[in-house]
Amino acid sequence: MSITNNRLTAEQYHNNFSDIHPPFETKDAAQVEANRCLFCYDAPCTKSCPTGINVPKFIKQITTDNIKGSAHTIFVSNIMGAGCSKVCPVEKLCEGACVYNLMDEEAIPIAKLQRYSTEKAMEHNWQLFERKPSTGKKVAIVGAGPAGLSCAHVLSCEGIDVTVYEKENKGGGLMTYGIAAYKVTPQFCEDEVNYILGIGGIEIKYNQELGKNILLSDLQKKYDVVYLAIGVGLARQLDIPGEEMEGVVDAIKFIYDIREGGYDKVPVGDNVAVIGMGMTAIDAATQAKRLGAKEVTMLYRRTENEKPCTQVELDIARLDGCKIVWLAAPKEIKGENARPDDPFGRGKVQQLVCSVMKLGEPDTSGRRSPVDTGETFTLNVDMVIKAAGQMPFEELVKINSIENKSGKVVIKENGETNIKGIFAGGDCVNGGKEVVDAVQAGKDGAAGILRYLGIGY
Repeated sequence: MSITNNRLTAEQYHNNFSDIHPPFETKDAAQVEANRCLFCYDAPCTKSCPTGINVPKFIKQITTDNIKGSAHTIFVSNIMGAGCSKVCPVEKLCEGACVYNLMDEEAIPIAKLQRYSTEKAMEHNWQLFERKPSTGKKVAIVGAGPAGLSCAHVLSCEGIDVTVYEKENKGGGLMTYGIAAYKVTPQFCEDEVNYILGIGGIEIKYNQELGKNILLSDLQKKYDVVYLAIGVGLARQLDIPGEEMEGVVDAIKFIYDIREGGYDKVPVGDNVAVIGMGMTAIDAATQAKRLGAKEVTMLYRRTENEKPCTQVELDIARLDGCKIVWLAAPKEIKGENARPDDPFGRGKVQQLVCSVMKLGEPDTSGRRSPVDTGETFTLNVDMVIKAAGQMPFEELVKINSIENKSGKVVIKENGETNIKGIFAGGDCVNGGKEVVDAVQAGKDGAAGILRYLGIGY
């Protein structure tokens, strides 16, 4: 067993990471599906969308070949509607709420239709919003992810001059660095960021990290308002023996490397274990398989009924050949003795010892808590990917005297923190939700900022 890169041919990489949800190939195909829509009054699909996209309206506009109007209907509610059409778990949102599900018929492919309109707009660079004259007010946004970009776009439309500080060298946040490459390509993410910036009045300063390159106190002096959209990103540790061994990696870092570098440059093991069953775990497991791992085993400490991922995502992992072991929790990672050529004095992963679990009493969220039975089993592995969740930047917010609960920023109804003029939203507040939730958080934050600045919205 070994961890190596460049396992496949260029053609295999291309096929493995090609678009998992291909778009409509023709206008006629899109219109056929659009004309199936019943255009429901008080539509459940719109109600289930966190950004409140008027789904019947944008689909109706497709049926009349008003693609520009359709794209505007989407973007006015969700400026990242193109990206969300690719990554949203629509099976539990708009498409899951489609009335056709109650008639045992296939739901309207809302995401695919949304993609049809929004990608046309991006392809032709239709500028569907006009920026109001500058008010002279300046806002700093920390983080160029979905919440930050959404907030920036709303503010810029209202004539606010926005400067976004981003710690990476590209914008997009989770969309660019944290989602499987077969869902959205790096080029698409770059195109989407550039399209959003097309409104004008938004400048992004890259490689600027809060607490390192920039200080909150300095931003407060230079800007009328600061909006924190720093997300989450610290991987939750397993806290088990052997976690420091060579071959144990964080899912966030693993996915980041795939997104940032070429597929042939990312090393992967022969036998890989993935700890967790959320969307990040699924993305890590499926991509490990698509990079050439011979066997990928996913472990989750509860049963399939309690899984945090959607059934659609789980089916992707199964179709890719990933094995699933329920009621199993990591107990210890074993390996060979520390090698002299390793500067950290670590051993190399060889085995993962797991505890067999059973479900006990419900926890505070209502889910039944896993209980260790005392039994164990062992997997022979050369790579362990940790996807047990992400934690907020607790130390960062505490250093800046921002009120928080276990690192999650506490905000008032208008989005303001305990510090006057500092607002926050997105994953740094809610602990980590979907991209579409972050977009809505950005809109809410912008509305609160505009009221704070005395500008009508």
